[in-house]
Amino acid sequence: MTDPPSALTALEFQLSGGVDDWRVLGGGAVAWFDAPSHRAGADLVGAITELAGGRDDLTPHLDLRARGLRVRIPASPDGLDTADVVLARSISEAARERGLSADPAHLQDVHLTIDALHAEEVLPFWQAALGYERRAPDDLVDPLRRQPPIWFQQQDAPRPLRNRIHVDAVSTQPTAVAALAAVQRQGASSVAEHGYYATVADAEGNEVDLLPLPEEADRWGGAETEDWRVVFAGLACYPTSAPRQGAELAGAVAALADDAGLPLGIDLRPGLVTIATGKDDWEVEEGYQPLAARVQEAAHAMGLAADVRLPCFLQVVIDAVDIPAVREFWRVVLGYEEDPRADVTDIVDPRQLSMPFVFQDLDSTDEARRAQRNRIHIDLFVPDDQARARIDAGLAAGGRIVYDDEAPEWWTLADPEGNEVDIAVSVGREEIWRAADST
Repeated sequence: MTDPPSALTALEFQLSGGVDDWRVLGGGAVAWFDAPSHRAGADLVGAITELAGGRDDLTPHLDLRARGLRVRIPASPDGLDTADVVLARSISEAARERGLSADPAHLQDVHLTIDALHAEEVLPFWQAALGYERRAPDDLVDPLRRQPPIWFQQQDAPRPLRNRIHVDAVSTQPTAVAALAAVQRQGASSVAEHGYYATVADAEGNEVDLLPLPEEADRWGGAETEDWRVVFAGLACYPTSAPRQGAELAGAVAALADDAGLPLGIDLRPGLVTIATGKDDWEVEEGYQPLAARVQEAAHAMGLAADVRLPCFLQVVIDAVDIPAVREFWRVVLGYEEDPRADVTDIVDPRQLSMPFVFQDLDSTDEARRAQRNRIHIDLFVPDDQARARIDAGLAAGGRIVYDDEAPEWWTLADPEGNEVDIAVSVGREEIWRAADST
């Protein structure tokens, strides 16, 4: 008879032998395995599915890309345990058997945090606007576990002016229209419709752009791509009956993407596979629409039907006077790349694992708004051995540390115009808390 799993702190997990590939971040233990192709990554997906016994509750979250595979072992409400260590070791061994090596240096989790005077009045607005679920009194999570969670924390004093940070929430057209109606029923503090999208604000003025609003604005071609929706990226979502079915679909899509010579994101979650192009890739590269049609045909051949209500896409938008300076700060702190197009200001995750950031002009004469601290900021969870490098990169790019009393749990950095990011570390937190409780 085997002993039941024992709970572990983040530090204890990382100190367990055989888990050098893994880092504990904001939502569990994570590893990235470099792979030369979608197919090579899909082969590891199949192996991981078998290691988990084909069970939804044991299968990690898997994000397959052209350059590799991210594997996340989600923490339970009680945290990680010794069974998670065994699974992590087995996954690393399966990767080594396939000649795939891990690269922990670029692992990270990007979260959103909203400061609120009255969180109970603000949180339901965001739940309705984004279609999120409430996980805890002050947490919202994406039910598909693809988009960043949102945490609400107590604000110290009123900050009545507009933020310089807002969120774009792009969903299917019926979903966007329904979300707009829902936040209006809740009494959104402001609603400005702009034709293609609407800017709405919660009770304390935090804004989100909801789009698209016109009918058929989310469609991509005809019946051959009916499973897909254009939500800045082209996305198709296929519910699956078991992890093995998801792995089979991932393998088929991986082969199609490699044969087309085009990168796709293939995200596997319990009961769902989401397939995505990068932002705007579907309109920049003509080959994506034929590829989407072939993916749809392969899914239908497996008896799968898309749920066209589910595609969604988030991005962060930052208003700035000096866009190049602010953009460079965020690029180096996030480890992102500049979008090569001359007419856009986006920075993007080179592995297409986290949401893009976009920069738009801010009136330099709006001194009051520029001086006010935002009510929205970014939490960036990084490996404990990478935090110093991210901080130093931000400082070299014109940022400054504005709060470090909680270090080494987190440091708050401000970009050259005061927009904030918390560089956060999970490893060691429980030990710090225990030591504080014992004094």
